[in-house]
Formats: sequence, structure tokens, C-alpha cells
Amino acid sequence: MTTHTLERPEADIVYDVHGPAPAESPRPPLFMIGQPMTAEGFGALASHFADRTVVTYDPRGLGRSVRKDGREDHVPAVQAEDIHAVISALGAGPVEVFGSSGGAVAGLALVTAHPEAVSTLVAHEPPIVASLPDAAAAERAGQAVRDAYEAKGFGAGMAAFFAMMSWQGPFTDAYFALPLADPVQFGLPPEDDGRRDDPLLTDRTLAVSAYRLDVPALAAARTRIVVAVGEESREVYTGRAAIGTATLLGQEATVFPSHHGGFLGGEDGYAGQPEAFAKKLREVLEG
Repeated sequence: MTTHTLERPEADIVYDVHGPAPAESPRPPLFMIGQPMTAEGFGALASHFADRTVVTYDPRGLGRSVRKDGREDHVPAVQAEDIHAVISALGAGPVEVFGSSGGAVAGLALVTAHPEAVSTLVAHEPPIVASLPDAAAAERAGQAVRDAYEAKGFGAGMAAFFAMMSWQGPFTDAYFALPLADPVQFGLPPEDDGRRDDPLLTDRTLAVSAYRLDVPALAAARTRIVVAVGEESREVYTGRAAIGTATLLGQEATVFPSHHGGFLGGEDGYAGQPEAFAKKLREVLEG
């Protein structure tokens, strides 16, 4: 693996190139992108594609990619331009893209702005609120997570986030009647550390979940778009959002093994089925 820094006017974007050089790869480079997940989250998945060029990166303001614009928000259209700049720096387009969660949203924004740069996009569980039939309730649930974080800190905010992400089905009155989730229940610290800068629990990433699909632009693109959903997460928020996104794009969501983090190797305690996930991803990309 080699690590590179692309200096842009507003941020220095750090990316890693795994496997053979693009000119020696049997297929186009495969970009694996997340948000707020950084490059390190794709280590297990990338290891199953050692035969081809894989590119991972840290979104601006996260991990090793340092912002110079003084901003703290994470906007899919801006991230899309960063990814496009990396593609151009490699001189390797069109590429294939696997985007997960907020990375799937950035991937959709990339195809919207630069369809010629992407041959295939696999958008794994993009958490787009507007794709849900209960969008207003989902927005309310998300605001409750941010409120818990602002009031009581990381443990309370993350516990509320976990409770939201694990809720089965639409966000009904029964959900909102539940007491605030206990951090200890999720192995989280109950104490407030005083920080309020977590990108997942603040409005810094609101533009990700609030993203609006440009359906006509995506339909006009030559890019093959595959919306993916985890077999274990079809009834929770991210899975339902994926299914809704697929419907808006005139397709059925393609089922992948495991859950929202199905490609993870368990390094952070959240294990998926990376080998089975990689096999399915390879089938989809080569299909």
C-alpha cells in the first residue's frame, strides 16, 4: 500500500492505493469510500481484492485529511469533488465505486456531478431521510440524537444513536415514547467528557442524511448504479432508506450479507461478514 496527499485549495486529501498500480490492474480501480468512516474502516474488505487496485481515502476534515477552509460541515457534493480530484490525480477513470453509508451518498453525488468518471457505483445503505415514507418522523428521531449529545455528551448521544439505528420499522409514537437510552446498556461511558465535536452526533453531517437525489441526472447517467441493503438491516433506518432510494431510482435493492457494517472485520467490535460481503461485491461488480 502507498499513501498519497492531494493538496486542494480547501483541504489536503489523503488517500491510499492498495494492490497493483492502476495500469497493471485487470479491472478499473475500485474506490471504497465512507463518511464519517475513514480509510482504515475498509481494511478487511480491501484485503479480499488484492488482485486489483483499491483506493481508500479520508474525507476532508476526518482522519488524516486536513481542512484549510475553516468549515466543519460534511457536504456530499463537496466530498464528491474531492473524490473526483483523486480520480483525476490517478489518471484512472472511469472507476468503480463502493460507497457505504455517508460514502454511498457521496458516491451518488459524484455520479450526479461527474457520471463519466464512474462506470459502476454500489451504494450500500445510503441514509437518505427523504427516501423514507416516514421522513418527518426520521428527522425528528435524528434531532433527538443530536439533542441528547448536546445535553449529556458522547455516551448519551451515541446510546440514542444506537437506539435509533436498531429500531425496527417506521418511527412511530411508540418509538418516541421510549425513555432516553442508557449508555451503560451499550457499553458506553455515562460520564460527560465535555466535548461536542463528534461528526456523527452533531449537525455537521446533517447534509448527508438531508441529501436530495437528483433522479433525472442519475437516470441520464451511463453509470450503472446498484443500491445495496444488508440482509439483517432491511427493517431498520439505513436499510429502509436504501430500499426507498432504490425505489426512487426504479430498481430493487440488491441484498448483501450481514448489516450496515457488513464488510467490517470486527476491529472496533462491530463485526460483519467481510469474506461473504466481498464475494457478493465482486459478483455485483463483475455481473
